[in-house]
Amino acid sequence: MRSHQLRHVAGHLLTPMLMCLGMALAYLGAFHQPEPNHLKVAVVGTSARDMVLAQTMKDKAGDALEVVTLPTRDDAIAQLRDRTLSGAYIPNTQHPELLVAKANSDTTAMAVELVFRQVAGTQGVPMTVTDITRTASGDPTGQGLFFLLVALSIGSYGSVAAIGAAGAGLSMRVRAVIGLVTSLVVSIIGIVVAAPVFHIVDHDYAAIWAMGLLYSAGIITVGIGLHTFLKRWTTLALMVLFVMLNFTTSGGIYRPELQNGFFGSLHAFWNGAGFVEGARSLLYFDAGAGFAGRIASLFVWLAVGAVLLVVAARHERRNSPAPAAAVRAQRPAAAEEEMEEAVGV
Repeated sequence: MRSHQLRHVAGHLLTPMLMCLGMALAYLGAFHQPEPNHLKVAVVGTSARDMVLAQTMKDKAGDALEVVTLPTRDDAIAQLRDRTLSGAYIPNTQHPELLVAKANSDTTAMAVELVFRQVAGTQGVPMTVTDITRTASGDPTGQGLFFLLVALSIGSYGSVAAIGAAGAGLSMRVRAVIGLVTSLVVSIIGIVVAAPVFHIVDHDYAAIWAMGLLYSAGIITVGIGLHTFLKRWTTLALMVLFVMLNFTTSGGIYRPELQNGFFGSLHAFWNGAGFVEGARSLLYFDAGAGFAGRIASLFVWLAVGAVLLVVAARHERRNSPAPAAAVRAQRPAAAEEEMEEAVGV
């Protein structure tokens, strides 16, 4: 009896141990050593000296920097607003200036400043740093959107275990409706806390709420669909998809120009990046700079979730002939155990 209980405990400990391993690999792999990786910067000017400076920086930095030259300060500002440039240095023998967009990424702006302070230091002159953007009053670093993402994610994937386990006797259609209602509640909580409570969002409230709804619905529909096949392993799968690979690639702390190629490549299409970068574009860059593509990525994740729901519904109809009441009666303990595994990170 005791050996059976020990095996039972060991089986349930496997999930948190895998979570621990996954979180260590993902977070430390993504964040332990941020350094420039094809960080695009510009030297503003057309003189021979400006060209030599740009070429010298490029030769010394290798793959760490992509150094271009731009003719005017206005050209540099335009590219910063398009989010195709991380920083622009305007050489001057007395007062050199560095242009950055901290709303795009505060950590990227700091990395760019470090690079060009070294350049200005070799010339022996002080450098002025100019931020061309303005963040919300409650979010001076521009990282509040990342923590809003964390809240939306935990509310969403944490709800999947409750819907999938406690609602096991319900039809897939009913569970899907419950999931969409849950997404609505999660998104309302998110915008209320982010806007009037902490002022992380100070305009375009309806649009940010709608993006939160899309993001949450994508996670919940994917989760409900996967639950049919994965059962108690659903929580682990969702943590891999929407925590380990999601938070690390969202760009909320470090954008891809400060990460290795693996996490940087996922940033292009993962749903967390869709929400964070889409919200940044909307709030700070007038809905330009790839906003439409980021919204499209959220719809794609929701579409994937809808397909999974359809596939799961068909699978259940073929393989679960028992009436709903019987299913409910057979699984109370399993449901409770599964919901206990839904942890937030």
